[in-house]
Amino acid sequence: MDISGATALVTGANRGIGRSLAAQLVERGAKVYATARRPESIGLDGVEVLGLDIADPDAVAAAAHTARDVDLLVNNAGIGGKALLGDLDAVRTTMEVNFWGTLSMVRAFAPVLARNGGGAILNIASSASWFVFPGSSAYAVSKAAVWSMGNALRQELAGQGTLVTSVHLGAADTDMMKGYDVPKMVPDDVARTALDGVEAGAFEVVVDDFTEMVKASLSKDPREFDRQFQQFLNR
Repeated sequence: MDISGATALVTGANRGIGRSLAAQLVERGAKVYATARRPESIGLDGVEVLGLDIADPDAVAAAAHTARDVDLLVNNAGIGGKALLGDLDAVRTTMEVNFWGTLSMVRAFAPVLARNGGGAILNIASSASWFVFPGSSAYAVSKAAVWSMGNALRQELAGQGTLVTSVHLGAADTDMMKGYDVPKMVPDDVARTALDGVEAGAFEVVVDDFTEMVKASLSKDPREFDRQFQQFLNR
């Protein structure tokens, strides 16, 4: 997909990777709807700001009605999550935002993309689609669902010519990762790699070496990954 001249909508564009994605889309020549639950927090030049909570079906429908020229949907908004055996309401909220909210966006905008020639969907998943960081199992389950959803949507939307790209990364230097003492990527680098993937027509973008290792481990004995992961944590 040629991003120059495209019209993109980015969820969670007020900080972190979402903010970098919106800014770089503008730099690449796209018209950008930058959205967030608190639109006043976006503060980016060259974008059209919209208030949007992806877990609110009415807000999602309103965004799809307003942004009827979108041909690139960037599903970045998400929240962290703790243990599956912890507070059940918190687990439900993690799934409500990360999975159901993302699916709600796709269902609302798929007809918009079809009317505009097919376009593309970029879903920000995670290395946690494929492994569980201690204490964040609800987040991992939600991102595994986002990954599987991307694979399903790629088939279901093929007839209307919509590219579906899933982005997987380890830790980035964002508010969500403040409490984790692990190596972190710069959000601008994540955004650049993700958008390069869309322009190249990639189905899946793996951003960093750690995530490459995680993905490669899926065909091996899980105990071997556990050993490698402990080495990563202790380095």
